[in-house]
Amino acid sequence: MVETQIAARGIKDELVLKAMRDVPRHLFVPARSRGSAYRDCPLAIGYGQTISQPYIVALMTEWLKPKKDEIAFEVGTGSGYQAAIISRIVQSVYTIEIIPALGDTAEKRITEIGYKNIHVKIGDGYFGWEEHAPFDCIIVTAASDHIPPPLITQLKKGGRMVIPVGHPFRVQNLMLIEKSEEGEIQVKSTLPGVMFVPFVRERK
Repeated sequence: MVETQIAARGIKDELVLKAMRDVPRHLFVPARSRGSAYRDCPLAIGYGQTISQPYIVALMTEWLKPKKDEIAFEVGTGSGYQAAIISRIVQSVYTIEIIPALGDTAEKRITEIGYKNIHVKIGDGYFGWEEHAPFDCIIVTAASDHIPPPLITQLKKGGRMVIPVGHPFRVQNLMLIEKSEEGEIQVKSTLPGVMFVPFVRERK
């Protein structure tokens, strides 16, 4: 998977490649799908959600430029796979999932595998996780029609955020947001034509 789907497409960060090799992807998919765990495609994990294509996981992680002394935040825990990948690089990962069944299953899976630097919360990721902010890097794994302002606020100066932006039922743009040391925001559209599941919000 790593050689043919990821490195061959231009992913060069050795820490990202090592994380993709080390994390057992098949343990993050439903048992019925384990035979397809390493295929070059997303897979359904229930509740209308997916585990992203391996290449997209690696690409988003590389764009984050995570470092070993950093704190990362993920919106959309899902299966827990993206959090597990980032956790192999950074100091700690805080991840939030709005669907309790997915969040609880992911937390149990992460604990059983032995990843001790991942912290899971059930809640609406639109508002981030303020008590642990600011974050060095933020990754959003569901499509939003705009960049949530609370996430920009909770991004540390010098930090990076990757998020798919666009209509949730059409193709979206994968965006890279960088906050300068002066607090200025720069937004780059780095990959058009991606398809992510919708950003789920709490119902009022």
